[in-house]
Amino acid sequence: MMAPTAFLTTFPSPPRGVWDIGPIPVRAYALLVIAGIVVAIWWGDKRLRARGGAAGTVADVAVWAVPFGVAGGRIYHVITDYHLYFGAGKDPVRALYIWEGGLGIWGAIALGAVGAWLGCRRKGLPLPVFADAVAPGIAVAHAIARIGNYFNQELYGPHTTLPWGLEIFQRVNAAGQPDQLNGTSNGIPLPESPVHPTFLYELLWLLGVAALVVFLDRKLRLGHGRAFALYAAAYTLGRTWIELMRTDPATLVFGVRVNVWVSILVFLGAFAYFVLARGKGPREVLDAPDTADEEHEVKH
Repeated sequence: MMAPTAFLTTFPSPPRGVWDIGPIPVRAYALLVIAGIVVAIWWGDKRLRARGGAAGTVADVAVWAVPFGVAGGRIYHVITDYHLYFGAGKDPVRALYIWEGGLGIWGAIALGAVGAWLGCRRKGLPLPVFADAVAPGIAVAHAIARIGNYFNQELYGPHTTLPWGLEIFQRVNAAGQPDQLNGTSNGIPLPESPVHPTFLYELLWLLGVAALVVFLDRKLRLGHGRAFALYAAAYTLGRTWIELMRTDPATLVFGVRVNVWVSILVFLGAFAYFVLARGKGPREVLDAPDTADEEHEVKH
């Protein structure tokens, strides 16, 4: 009698995450971050136009928000994971190597909000309206960026025997020296392999968060920043338990990973805002100047 076929099994990590095209290294992580930003801008613009905003406004604000967000994300990462760049045997200059990965979402959100505020001021757009429009797109952009962590073989959890475990392998450079980020797999699994693909858990959670924000936004007509607050609360609820599963080195506060504490604090603040902001009234409706001018010309 033939043994039953196992349809669910572990899945391998990519053999590499960097490809050299001439002298230029092309990194999967960077490409996926860019793809996520494009999706967030496109979807955010569509949602803002549905609220009466002018076409192209989200892209105009993103010119300010994205650079601020990238800088904020890197600063947060370096502060919370300073042990990777500072200390004996470390190279502090690598803290500037943003192309190697390492962006903290809350640093990106915090400083990105400053850039968005500047952009919104120039466009005469209330920041909470912009935040509500881009909220689900940010979640999807973050999910897309998590695929970059898959290519980088990072953000995984402990060893697992579950059928969806991730196989991770040793990577080496052209000289045969270990290089997990820039090297190519030699086919030899790491001792802890297979592991929990926590990046995948977060990716799926983020897609669920985006769906939840869209559903409740349509049902409740969320406004005054409540859609964004819902995104922040829902995301951090999942990030807390996913962060607790991760095994990569991290800064600890009272024995707990710093991102767990940040997630708890952001959740409490976002949930409180979501509830209290109900008293601000119905969703804002914008009057896009270009749309109003077109209607005026048609009528006359």
